Amino acid sequence: MIKTIHAIEGLSQWVGKAFGWCILVLTLSVSYEVFVRYVLNSPTVWAFDMMVQMYGALFLMAGAYALAQDAHVRGDVLYRLFPVRWQARVDFVLYILFFFPGMFALFWYGWEIAADSWRYKEVSWNSPARIQIYFFKTLIPVAGFLLILQGLAEMGRCWLAMRNGEWLPRLDDVRETEDMLMDESIDRLHTTGTSGEGRSND
Repeated sequence: MIKTIHAIEGLSQWVGKAFGWCILVLTLSVSYEVFVRYVLNSPTVWAFDMMVQMYGALFLMAGAYALAQDAHVRGDVLYRLFPVRWQARVDFVLYILFFFPGMFALFWYGWEIAADSWRYKEVSWNSPARIQIYFFKTLIPVAGFLLILQGLAEMGRCWLAMRNGEWLPRLDDVRETEDMLMDESIDRLHTTGTSGEGRSND
């Protein structure tokens, strides 16, 4: 089970990091549009479409990555106080009640939306360039499928935590910025304290 969990996690991370390059494309598109519009007084026709499509692709394909990294926002003031086995039970039940119904709906209706878009070779109605968008709408069911896969991995992680009383380490844990700053501050204090002791002993 652990190998399966990590294999799904690895897939989610690979997809998330690959689509992370959309940020670079988005940034360059915005920068170019600002330059040619306000410096050269020659706005583009394609930049707006590029920005919208890149943002949409990034938003859709980052979901499974965020879940795999446990980087999503959660209101867990009480949850943090629970023992690990109770945290796992709560997560397991909530995945069944809320997560999977939503993700199956995203996949099912996203498939229908993408199929209709391909059937009619849909173009953007609010785009001056009238770009084709059925390629991008294909990402809706793909994102739903990846989230379902990652959700199954998370349920497996919950199952192991309920049995063992500890969470399975993730492939690449994301640490909160505050935790990293705290660790760095503590290390500096230890270093300063050790150096101070050494000087006082001299």
